Amino acid sequence: MAEDIQHNQKSNFNGLTKPAKSGASRKLVIKNFKDRPKLTDSYTEDTWMKLRDAVSAIQNSTSIKYNLEELYQAVENLCSYKVSPLLYKQLRQVCEDHVQAQILQFREESLDNLSFLKRMNRCWQDHCRQTIMIRSIFLFLDRTYVLQNSLLPSIWDTGLELFRTHIISDGAVQSRTVEALLELIERERSGETVERSLLRSLLGMLSDLQVYKDSFEQRFLSETHRLYAAEGQRLMQERDVPEYLHHVARRLEEENDRVISYLDQSTQKPLITTVEKQLLGEHMTSILQKGLQMLLDENRVCELTLLYELFSKVKGGLTVLLQAWREYIKSFGGEIVSSPERDKEMVQELLDFKDKMDHVTQRCFQRNDSFINAMKEAFESFINKRPNKPAELIAKYVDSKLRAGNKEATEEELERILDKIMIIFRFIHGKDVFEAFYKKDLAKRLLVGKSASVDAEKSMLSKLKHECGAAFTSKLEGMFKDMELSKDIMIQFKQNQSDPSNIELTVNILTMGYWPSYTPMDVHLPAEMVKLQEVFKLFYLGKHSGRKLQWQATLGHAVLKTEFKEGKKELQVSLFQTLVLLMFNETDECSVEDIRSATGIEDGELKRTLQSLACGKARVLNKSPRGKDVEDGDRFHFNSDFRHKLFRIKINQIQMKETVEEQVSTTERVFQDRQYQIDAAVVRIMKMRKTLSHNLLVSELYNQLKFPVKPADLKKRIESLIDRDYMERDKENPNQYHYVA
Repeated sequence: MAEDIQHNQKSNFNGLTKPAKSGASRKLVIKNFKDRPKLTDSYTEDTWMKLRDAVSAIQNSTSIKYNLEELYQAVENLCSYKVSPLLYKQLRQVCEDHVQAQILQFREESLDNLSFLKRMNRCWQDHCRQTIMIRSIFLFLDRTYVLQNSLLPSIWDTGLELFRTHIISDGAVQSRTVEALLELIERERSGETVERSLLRSLLGMLSDLQVYKDSFEQRFLSETHRLYAAEGQRLMQERDVPEYLHHVARRLEEENDRVISYLDQSTQKPLITTVEKQLLGEHMTSILQKGLQMLLDENRVCELTLLYELFSKVKGGLTVLLQAWREYIKSFGGEIVSSPERDKEMVQELLDFKDKMDHVTQRCFQRNDSFINAMKEAFESFINKRPNKPAELIAKYVDSKLRAGNKEATEEELERILDKIMIIFRFIHGKDVFEAFYKKDLAKRLLVGKSASVDAEKSMLSKLKHECGAAFTSKLEGMFKDMELSKDIMIQFKQNQSDPSNIELTVNILTMGYWPSYTPMDVHLPAEMVKLQEVFKLFYLGKHSGRKLQWQATLGHAVLKTEFKEGKKELQVSLFQTLVLLMFNETDECSVEDIRSATGIEDGELKRTLQSLACGKARVLNKSPRGKDVEDGDRFHFNSDFRHKLFRIKINQIQMKETVEEQVSTTERVFQDRQYQIDAAVVRIMKMRKTLSHNLLVSELYNQLKFPVKPADLKKRIESLIDRDYMERDKENPNQYHYVA
């Protein structure tokens, strides 16, 4: 038994842990019952005096005169003789007297706060040790009498109660203890090194005494609120946003570390919430206004990630960030789209901007669906603020990538570029504008042989078909079919050609409905060319009766064999260039008027053609007087001294920049097509419904039409159909329409 007591005493003394609760599984066996002394008043008094001396020795940290086993046996004897209530009462009184005496040491005014805390900690540590030691002697009392009386606190709980009642509940002592603890924590928050073990011990004391929440936590959270409210206001003025975000993250980390090191776990949630609210919640709008644009402009991935993580901790934080993110994209993208001076680089800038925003959502915003959807909405919003132009420029950008001579990308890179373009394309409302310009550029690539890759062309077509449906790409697919059929027709033509010519003729048969409309130009072709045209015409119409062929001179090109002083060369030229050069087989010098009369080429086209031959890089004609522009009085003669390192030389036609008129013409064609589509949709709906109100008809039209249209335009088309007797107004209700069969 003595060994058990000593073991219990040692383990509790060293660890300062709470002793096991009364009622533990250990059994107490009374030995040598016959040898117990008889209970007399003098025995009881003597035994109590012996026990009180032992308790006093423990409380005064002096040596105990008696053997611990003997003391334990004495307690057991007293309890066995039914004096447990008296023994418990006397023990409590002795302990209470001792604790009451301890309050005096905390009355000294001269103690500084740190010394006060150290004295308090020493007093608490001593009290715990003493209580554990006393309990080890009175263990039999604790496990029999106290355990059987549920209203009585155990010896350990009695010790806590006495310390709480007479020391910590003292107003002045408690106030100073809390003030000193708060001061020590504030000093640590200011960057000083403090004794964390002291804080841990004293805050543990408040928790054990069950006064932590009422006496300390409320004051601590109030001070935290005050400190970080002031700090947030000050640092928002002094620091830039990246620095401020890192400071907030560091502060949160520090506060979490305090919870782990010395604060009670229950404080963590209100503490972190307070810090987040004062450093973040109160300044969310300011942080975003002051720094979001800079972080996104400079692609500060680290700080953007931190911004997202911090805002996700605050109630409503991500909602505010989402709105600011959406507005930034609209603003930045709107500047790209709405500036005519940036048209040249618009599509590339949009692609780069989209890549950048994708990177931010993936790396910084944890691929949050709300942010991805907001980005899509923002792109769709700003890209359609300027109607038609983005669609036109995207078509031209695709043309630049698919045109021969584009050495910027491999096939794999080109495929990736096309995929990215399709993402931007999805945001456009007026896809018919894109189709019109894309069709015009595709025709040039196919007819002049400027397409970089048939596979890339078909891949783009497949993407458009997948995105917009078969109806959208039917004409474009028809253009490819025409080119393939033309090859087959030319093979048959050459096999059936009975009188081979010196000129090798290649003809592309274009179905008028598939291709852009071209203005026909009558030019004076050499007799041999005219003869070849007639031969082909007879051959083709013999196979396809009822069809009509219309020759498009503006799209023709040829290869001319030419002899210079340096030797023979081949010139790859347009049909107009061909007609001009062939004149110099008959004469050495010609005026502009001579060439105009002989070829029949329209004046503007002629001057561009002469400019390409006499003023470009490959000058096969000499012009007098010299100059970059061609005037009516200029004269031209063949440059027999022409030199070039290549055998076959491509002389590019001086491209007339697409004029405003041409662009307007293409756009007008789109609008005309839209009117036809609106008319067809109205008739289709009215034919099915027979009678419909104006609002329901407009609503149905918006559901069916795939391009943006204003209500006023719809109203005009409805009025037009009424005038043409496709439908009529109700005689009593002008907002009601009836279909006219």
